[in-house]
Amino acid sequence: MDNNTPNSRTARRQQAEAEQKSSRKNKKKPKKKKGLIKTIFKAVVIIGLLFLMAGGGLFAYYASTAPELDESLLKDPLSSKVLDRNDNVIYTTGNEKRKYTPYDQIPKELEAAILATEDSRFYKHHGIDLWRLGGAVLANLKSGFGSQGASTLTQQVIKNSFFTNEKTLKRKAQEAWLAFKLERNYSKEEIFEMYFNKVLMSGNKYGFGTGAEYFFGKELKELELPEMAMLAGMPQSPNAYNPFKHPERAEKRRDIVLKLMNQHGKITQEEMDTAKSIPVTASLLPEEKREKPTDTKYQAYIDIAMDELQKAGYKDIEADGVTIQTALDPDAQKAVEKALADPSNFESDTIQAGMTVVDTKTGEIVAVGGGRDYKLFNHNFASDQKRQPGSSIKPILDYGPAIENLNWSTGQTIVDEKTKGINANNVDGRFKGPITMRQAVYESRNIPAIKTFNEVGTKNAKEFANSLGLPVKELNPSDAIGGGGNDFSTLQMAGAFAAFGNEGIYNAPHAVKKIILRDGKTEINLAPDPVSVMKDSTAYMVTDMLRDVLTKPNGTGTKANIPGMDIAGKTGTTNYDADFKKKNNIGQYSVPDSWFAGYTTDYSIAVWGGHEKRNEPIVGFPGGRDMPKELFRQVMSDITSGNNPKKFKKPSSVEEATIVVGSQPLQLATNSTPSNLRQDELFVRGTLPERTYVEPEPEEEVTELEAPTDLRAEYNADNQEIDLSWNHNEPDSDDFDGDVTFAVSVSVDGGGSQSLTETGDDSFTFGNVEPGHTYTFSVIAKAGSLVSSPASTTLMIQATEEEKPEENPEDQEQGDSEQDNVDEGQNDGSNNGNNNGSNNGNGNNGNNGNNNGNNNGNNGNNSGTNGNGSDGNNTENNGDGTGEEGSDEVSSKPSNNPNSNTASSPKPPATKPEDTTTSNDN
Repeated sequence: MDNNTPNSRTARRQQAEAEQKSSRKNKKKPKKKKGLIKTIFKAVVIIGLLFLMAGGGLFAYYASTAPELDESLLKDPLSSKVLDRNDNVIYTTGNEKRKYTPYDQIPKELEAAILATEDSRFYKHHGIDLWRLGGAVLANLKSGFGSQGASTLTQQVIKNSFFTNEKTLKRKAQEAWLAFKLERNYSKEEIFEMYFNKVLMSGNKYGFGTGAEYFFGKELKELELPEMAMLAGMPQSPNAYNPFKHPERAEKRRDIVLKLMNQHGKITQEEMDTAKSIPVTASLLPEEKREKPTDTKYQAYIDIAMDELQKAGYKDIEADGVTIQTALDPDAQKAVEKALADPSNFESDTIQAGMTVVDTKTGEIVAVGGGRDYKLFNHNFASDQKRQPGSSIKPILDYGPAIENLNWSTGQTIVDEKTKGINANNVDGRFKGPITMRQAVYESRNIPAIKTFNEVGTKNAKEFANSLGLPVKELNPSDAIGGGGNDFSTLQMAGAFAAFGNEGIYNAPHAVKKIILRDGKTEINLAPDPVSVMKDSTAYMVTDMLRDVLTKPNGTGTKANIPGMDIAGKTGTTNYDADFKKKNNIGQYSVPDSWFAGYTTDYSIAVWGGHEKRNEPIVGFPGGRDMPKELFRQVMSDITSGNNPKKFKKPSSVEEATIVVGSQPLQLATNSTPSNLRQDELFVRGTLPERTYVEPEPEEEVTELEAPTDLRAEYNADNQEIDLSWNHNEPDSDDFDGDVTFAVSVSVDGGGSQSLTETGDDSFTFGNVEPGHTYTFSVIAKAGSLVSSPASTTLMIQATEEEKPEENPEDQEQGDSEQDNVDEGQNDGSNNGNNNGSNNGNGNNGNNGNNNGNNNGNNGNNSGTNGNGSDGNNTENNGDGTGEEGSDEVSSKPSNNPNSNTASSPKPPATKPEDTTTSNDN
């Protein structure tokens, strides 16, 4: 018998009981787990019920404090007041005529379009669409609060009648409760009628009936499907979808409505496609037939303020009975409107202009020029017109980032030269060799700008521009001179330039300072916070260079200058490419856009001039292009009259030192540095160069062969020949072996040089001359292995009206046509010799042009315009000093300098810019 086997009944019973107890213990463990889950579930249910009760109680409380339904408020929107900076009312919304339409006169197709867009289940819910609410909750959980709304059309009527756009739990609860009450007191048709006549359409136009008349000049019953769809889509963002201002946006929104109508079975696929194929502008009222409000002042400014409210999310605030505080300065606004109303400022009746004036310190928009004869809520040339900025972008994409990121000095040497990989040119077609960054800025040289941009890099340039409120996309070298794919408005440019005058602090331009709600106490502050976007050293150094744009004799913005006022600014001109000019029959000197952006310590002003359509050019030269500078000067003079702004203050982070101009790397000047190489420039403190100027040792004397002198060229019209003659000093026979010969060559219309002859005589006759072309002759002396520098002369032979050749300008592909010295009618070459030409115009003497041969600049005689000759710095001794207006005389006077290379032309007849051979492309 097994010893472990119980040997009695009692023992066996005790063993069985022990086994049962053990089994029960083992079975109790999972029961504990089930009990825990059950406890948690009960707790969640209890908490949920508590939250539900609390939520219900809170909802009940909010509902009890909701305003009463007021039928007068349900049917008419409340007027809001717009104030200027002095708290004077300048505009009241809702004071325009409203067309009220009863339900039975509303076209069914228009009702279908509205419901498909705003509330497709309108006739199925009771004020709150729980199905739609659930979908919105899921969307908000997935994408964040506010990503999708669930307001029914009934709720929108309540919101537009009693509430503002604030997104609070209290407002939503009260809105839902009142929507439920509204459905109990009014029929669906009555509620739809309220919405139909109450909704904001644009500006101060309320109701679809008003919208039909305002945009199409039609009664509701006359509307076609595309027109109904456009109107139905507007309430989502009335001003943003205004087809007068934003036709492209309006058309995209209309097409969404058509798609929704098709999706809900209101129209067929064919009807949708047909309606989409019709441009939204096809049936809009032409501008001359549109409503012209006559009692509203400062319309362009009000337009900016209303747009700003829409972008901030307050799309219906105008109907909420609130007070809107703006930064409008009535005196500044009147000054802008006066300048735009003066026809003497414009070359034609069709050319337009846009202007924005902001406070340099705060970014507040104090005045706006929306265009000539601007009408409320039409295309605003200050904010809606975005175009290529031309050279006005250079401080933002090139030179500002170079100082900020590379610690460049204003005296940084940049070599202005033909460069592989840069497909651009300077306005004068020449290169000045090593120049300072300062000179590159105020003369607006293109090659140095692109070189600087390449050094800065697209990442730094983009970040710098974005920080100044300019939404830069992709960048390439053409953007460095403002000819790329980034377009801006005057509002954006004025805000960006203000940061330079505000010690590197950027304030986003804004017209609306705050909204005061109906209770008169609650305020919504809309003024953006200031942001430090650059070092104060960068801001001041850029400003100091931009001062020279207005004050240097060959600065591009001298016509914007106001004597005695500390102003900084930058010009900009864009260009058409050669193919576009040819295709559209556009003249050589015509351009699409002209800019000026400038600032003082008080105000920053950006001005654009051109036409709404880019293919309509500015044709005046230089008048049309000077328009932005003239407008800037007039407005800045008026708004600062009797209160001269403070000067820009140099910060302690900037130090000044005298450099050796053109040194690489940059060197500090010493007492032995020649005066013509000394120049005071600015540095970021702590970045002064270590090397100082060391006077070079004198070179060994080298025997040189003198160049020909007194080179003359006379045109024989009868024989169509040009007779050349020159003088030459005989060399010392001890220094030279053999006879002296002369190599003669010619270049036609700026083309390649062609060799004509090599002769021992001091004259040569060139035959087969064709009128209408420019001939440049060069004569070089040779003796053995020695070759002299060339003597050159240029003749431009005017064609008769029947013989004038077609224009063939060498347009740059980068799109920028900044007029640099040409804007001032200036000569920009290194002219060797003092050429005197009789002039029917009033050309002023040019400044001395410095080249490596220390030759003197000639007199820059222009035909028909007053012009100052600019400093022509050239590394070679063959700069061309032809006046910008281009003479067509055919004889030349000799130069007294042995290195003379330019012939002046007496008796130049006045010609149009298109008749000259001087290219304005940069």
